[in-house]
Amino acid sequence: MQQGVGGGGWEPSGNQHPAAPPQPPVRPVAGWPAPPMPAGHAAPLAAPVPPDGFTGHVPLPPAVPGTGGATLAVLLIGPAGAGKTTVARHWAGTRPVPTAHISLDDVREWVCSGFADPQAGWNDHSEAQYRLARRTCGFAARNFLANGISCILDDAVFPDRPVVGLGGWKRHVGPALLPVVLLPGLEIVLERNAARSGNRRLSDEEVARIHGRMAGWYGSGLPIIDNSHLDVEGTARALDETLARVISQPAY
Repeated sequence: MQQGVGGGGWEPSGNQHPAAPPQPPVRPVAGWPAPPMPAGHAAPLAAPVPPDGFTGHVPLPPAVPGTGGATLAVLLIGPAGAGKTTVARHWAGTRPVPTAHISLDDVREWVCSGFADPQAGWNDHSEAQYRLARRTCGFAARNFLANGISCILDDAVFPDRPVVGLGGWKRHVGPALLPVVLLPGLEIVLERNAARSGNRRLSDEEVARIHGRMAGWYGSGLPIIDNSHLDVEGTARALDETLARVISQPAY
């Protein structure tokens, strides 16, 4: 007997070598029978069969339609009875990302004693409170946006008053403000206004006057949604689709 070189153990004399260690069995090819297993070996587990059309890629979740997760500042414009506040609240509440609804009328009504009631007509007192409420809304919107929260504001902005109207909102919120006009037919706003109560219900004459002034938005280039035959959910969906088209434009 002599010591082997390289194995660290012993090898028998002569040309004899130890037997090779047992090798794991080869898996059978699909469609062919498996060879008999040697004694003492367990049968291999069958490989799972992938489903038809499986490529090995991890499927991605479906894309979120509309504005998705974009951080936006939106101004919803329209006459009394257009459904601005209801639609804005629904749109904000159904987005997949944090979104705040800031209602100008709600902020105006923070003034309790000495509130300038819209039913009393438009005067210097109501003008001053309107400007104060708009500045307050603009501050709130900028604060939300700075913290990554989208916001939507609603107001009856007139096209013939650009300085205190749309221009004023853009000064208070920022140039990236996205205005969209909600303008149903006159008979619709009259019907919706009649269902209102409290100081937010206006006379038919006032509603008709405001609606007539809103017609000036046609030809302005702003997107206009006629929601005469849309419910709240349908109008909010149309708003989201409209905003998605706007932010997809290269100039945005």
